[in-house]
Amino acid sequence: FVTPSLTQVVAAGASVPFPALRGSSLPDALCTYQQDRPWKLLSSCREQKVSCCFAQSVVLRGICKERKQPASPLHACESAEQVLQHYLRSVFPGAFSTSHVLEQPCSTLPPYPQFFSPLLTRRGFLLDKPPQHSSAAVESIPVLAALQSSPVLHTLLYGLYKDLRKLNPRRWASFFAAGVEQDDFQEALEELRTLSQCYVTGSEADESEDEADSD
Repeated sequence: FVTPSLTQVVAAGASVPFPALRGSSLPDALCTYQQDRPWKLLSSCREQKVSCCFAQSVVLRGICKERKQPASPLHACESAEQVLQHYLRSVFPGAFSTSHVLEQPCSTLPPYPQFFSPLLTRRGFLLDKPPQHSSAAVESIPVLAALQSSPVLHTLLYGLYKDLRKLNPRRWASFFAAGVEQDDFQEALEELRTLSQCYVTGSEADESEDEADSD
């Protein structure tokens, strides 16, 4: 069960750089991720095999849609914003999605660390094979970032609740020195547990009930 008014936590994800081959368009890049997401979670949540989220905000910068003959529904979109929005609707059906595409890439000039693969061009696009000569420093990269409200947050929040519940704050005399009362601490724990339930859906609801019974 999901209560949208109570969902207050999001999981962050990013692709640095965004994996796009040199000379490819945004539809070309996204077409290779129809059954997956083109970013990795930055939050300490367990990756889900099935893409699912309630709401999300996605920003892509440094890559635009090139004019080519339509080879897929993504290629038929008129703008990069439409390409990204169409992709999000197909991979995350039913989710509320906002998206933005910025033409300006992220600069990686000094003092930005040069830890990139030699397969990257100066503009941060992937080469299909290693260059014959040493490549120049990467000056900019396309980047995709996402904030998602999704079921993975249940595991994160409930795990935090269980870890905190194991603590005995009375063992640390300074724990309540700031004026926090034991009852306030217990109330905050229950609010954390309640918040975790806002991110449960489908079969996970049954698992969550089993967890509650075992408490």
